[in-house]
Amino acid sequence: MAARRKRKKSATPQSVGLVADELAKGEPPASIAVLEAKVGKSGGVALARYRDPLGGHWLALAALPLASMAPTPFQRDLSEPHAKRLAGVIEKLDLFLDPVIAVPVPDGAADAQGDVRFWSPNGLHRLAALRMLGARSVTALVSPDPALAFRILALNTEKAHSVRERALEAVRMARGLSELDPMRPENAYAVELEDGSLVTLGLCYEERPRFAGGAYAPALRASDAFLDEGLAKALARRGARATRLLAIDERVTEIVATLRGRGFESPYLRNFVVSRIRPFRPPGKPAPEADALLASMEKAAAKFDAGKVKEGQVARAAGASGEESS
Repeated sequence: MAARRKRKKSATPQSVGLVADELAKGEPPASIAVLEAKVGKSGGVALARYRDPLGGHWLALAALPLASMAPTPFQRDLSEPHAKRLAGVIEKLDLFLDPVIAVPVPDGAADAQGDVRFWSPNGLHRLAALRMLGARSVTALVSPDPALAFRILALNTEKAHSVRERALEAVRMARGLSELDPMRPENAYAVELEDGSLVTLGLCYEERPRFAGGAYAPALRASDAFLDEGLAKALARRGARATRLLAIDERVTEIVATLRGRGFESPYLRNFVVSRIRPFRPPGKPAPEADALLASMEKAAAKFDAGKVKEGQVARAAGASGEESS
């Protein structure tokens, strides 16, 4: 894909991209013919080819058998109530008006099996809704670039992501990318993974689904940068960090239980405790590296005295908190 452009603060109206009659003009690259052949082999039909209006990248509009489509394997978990509501709306309208985005399953991907030939990075609930309704096919905007599948955090606009959902998607995606190229450094996937700390948090959520990652996200975001080593090795290092973070959280849980036993009822107790064990960083000073951060938090959590906490301190922390705690 073309290099990303720096977004302007403001653009002159109607000054960027292609004019409408240019979208179907020009000779498409060979990759589009290859893509249309893949659509045909899946039992689908290429309906049109065109260039996207902003970057001019060639895409295909296709009708694909529903059996040939699957969500990318690293997406958020399916919300059954959301899928059922969506199915009800589609059934009531008797129309499917929102094509999913699709890419060919990358060569060598673990999920490239059976009838599945295409992944959708943003159609989890729409595909589930169509299956609930017994649909045979789906319309899709298909890109020849499999790398698009790994940009799900930017593409998925069906439902706002929580820290938990973003983190689980990031770690699943990191594993998928590692299977394709374990030696490529993690920091080469900054666009796809969005933030290195999300992978660490995702490992925590996999181990402990009710982990309150939102309380730790601000500290980790500032310290847990992408690693300059192969993804397989990076995942192992992040696994060790996740183990340490879960141990810290166990101690924080004990402190929170003690505070509640003293009569504190604020929903921000965990955030308050985490803010107290997080090392102070003077303005303008760089954040500590992730392992140093965890070491400092381990030491502070071990020495934390819940008996010295005053009600006003918790109230002030609640007023300053902007992060979700679970």
